[in-house]
Amino acid sequence: MYQMVKKRLLDGDIPAGSRLSVEALRSEFGVSKQPVMEALRLLAGDGLIEILPQIGSVVMSYPQHEVRDFFKMFSGFEGAIAAVAATRTTPAGIRELDEISQRIKDLGSHPDEQVRSRGYRELNREFHEQIHKMAGSRIISTTSRRMWDLSDFLINTHGLPRPLANHIPERQEDHDKIRDALAAGDADTAKAEMELHILDTTSLFEQQPVSAA
Repeated sequence: MYQMVKKRLLDGDIPAGSRLSVEALRSEFGVSKQPVMEALRLLAGDGLIEILPQIGSVVMSYPQHEVRDFFKMFSGFEGAIAAVAATRTTPAGIRELDEISQRIKDLGSHPDEQVRSRGYRELNREFHEQIHKMAGSRIISTTSRRMWDLSDFLINTHGLPRPLANHIPERQEDHDKIRDALAAGDADTAKAEMELHILDTTSLFEQQPVSAA
């Protein structure tokens, strides 16, 4: 239940501010009330929904300044990871990045916007998770995973619908710069390029006002 509802939230299938009905979810998935309530409790702990007394569960809606603050913090964290990965890069790790990058490039020509949007979210996670693997720290991977969930959620619920679907080539150019810095073992450049890549995501929220909390 938790994973299935979370995927819908990260894909932007449920808009910010929407109510989540326990009865509707229980009926849809054919389960009792208990697993639904537990899933919602976990999602609230992730910062994806809010459980309000007398109202129920509501998809979180963050004010614009908090969204920007998050991506500033996130960029620094991911930049630090890229710097560590650059010192531990292996040819096999770079080959994995190249394989993922090619799949992203192929996805960019898909005619269906929804397929591009969901596909990029998943492949983008694979690309960055590979960098986490190259850094070689389970603590880094575990800590970063929750931030990536929140990043995907904010991108797909707090801006224009499917905002990355039409920006895959530009995003992949960023990936190529990060990849080249990693391959060269250049920690400073890897860090700088990663920070710019993450911070540029905030431009997706400048086109449309974000709902206040």
